[in-house]
Amino acid sequence: MTTASSNNPGANAPKSKHAALARPSLGEFGRFELAVLGTPCDGIKRLATALMAQLGPQLRVAYVDADHKGEEGPANPFLQAGATLHYNDKIAAKRLDYHGDLNAYQVRPFFAGQDLVLVNGNHFAARSQVVVVDPAKPLEKKLDKLTDVRLVLLAEGVPEVPAYLAAHLARAGIPPVLPLTDTEGVAKHILALWKAQVPPLHGLVLAGGLSTRMGRDKGLLDYHGAAQREYAAGLLARYCREVYLSCRPGQEPEPGGRFPFLPDTFTGLGPKGGILSALRHGPDAAWLVLACDLPLLDDETLHFLAAHRDPTRVATAFLDPEGQFPEPLIAIYEPRSYPVLLQMLAQGYSCPRKTLINHDVALLRAPNPKALTNVNDPAAYEKAVRELGS
Repeated sequence: MTTASSNNPGANAPKSKHAALARPSLGEFGRFELAVLGTPCDGIKRLATALMAQLGPQLRVAYVDADHKGEEGPANPFLQAGATLHYNDKIAAKRLDYHGDLNAYQVRPFFAGQDLVLVNGNHFAARSQVVVVDPAKPLEKKLDKLTDVRLVLLAEGVPEVPAYLAAHLARAGIPPVLPLTDTEGVAKHILALWKAQVPPLHGLVLAGGLSTRMGRDKGLLDYHGAAQREYAAGLLARYCREVYLSCRPGQEPEPGGRFPFLPDTFTGLGPKGGILSALRHGPDAAWLVLACDLPLLDDETLHFLAAHRDPTRVATAFLDPEGQFPEPLIAIYEPRSYPVLLQMLAQGYSCPRKTLINHDVALLRAPNPKALTNVNDPAAYEKAVRELGS
C-alpha cells in the first residue's frame, strides 16, 4: 500500500512534509476497470453494449468513450449560452453536461459508486485490458498499452493469438482466450474477475465513546466473562481478516492484547470518527463495524449480516427493531462509503445514520431483533445481565 512518505528508512532520508496516507487502489476511473482495444470503435461499442446487458442485473457498469464526431447532435444550448454545468432530470435518467476540463482527480468521484468501468481503449487508458485480435486494428505498435491483459478475444475469422502478441503476453502468462462473439462467456469471465477483487472484510469495535450515561467505560463491562470490547472483537474475528478496537487518542492500553487498537484520526465526530478512521487506515477493505454496547448480539445475527453483505452497495445494514431506519453501528461499510461519508461531513452531517438513509444501502431485517438492543445506562445494564443470566 503506497504512502506519501519516503520508503528509505535511513537516518539521512529526506522527510516528507505530507501526511503518510494509505491511498486507495484506484485506476484511471474506478477500482475495477477494463479498457477494450484492438478493434475499431464501433466494435468496442457493440461489445460494451452487449456486456452491459449481460452484467447490468448484477453490477453497476459505467462506460467511458470519446465523441469526436458530434454523435450526440448539436452542442448543449445552455453551455453555448455560458453555463458551465447543466443538470437535466430526464425522468428515466439524470444527465449532467459540464463545460470545462476535468482531470483524473475530478473524474474519479463520478465513478466511485460503479462496480465495473468499461473503457474505449482506443481513446483512454485503464488499469487492465481486454484485447481484441482484429486485422482491422492491429496492435503491433501498441504493445506498451497492454500492461495487465485479463482476456483476449478473437474476432470472426481469426483462428489464434498472433505470435507477436503471444510473445508479449507470455511474460505475465497468457490470459483466457475467447471468441469475440461469445459475449455470454466474456461476461461470465468478467464477473469472475470482479468477484475475485471484492474487498476483504475487516472488523472494528467502536470502543472510544465517553460512556457518559453509563458512568463507566461500556467497553470494559463484563457480560460474557471478558471485557465487552474483547468479546465483541472475538465475534468479529470469525468473519473478518483483521479486527481492531476503535479508541480515542490517549485511550490505548499497554500493547500485548489480542486485538490492536486503532486511535481516532477524525476527532470530535463520535462513532463516525471511528468509522472514517478505519477507512482511512484501510481504504481497500470493507469494514464490519460493531458498537461495544450490544451485549445481546449473537453469532447468528452477525453471521446473517456477513452472509448477506452486498459489495455493490455503499453499505449493508440492519433495520432497527422498529423497521424504520438503518442501524449504522452494526453494519458493513464498503470502500466506496469513504468518499460518501466525507462528502456528507463536508455538508455538515456527522451522523452515520443520515448517510445510510440517503445513499444506496442494502437493508436487512435482523433474525433476532433483540440482538440489536443498545445498553447505555445502569438500568439497561442490569436488565441485560438478567436476560443473559436467564
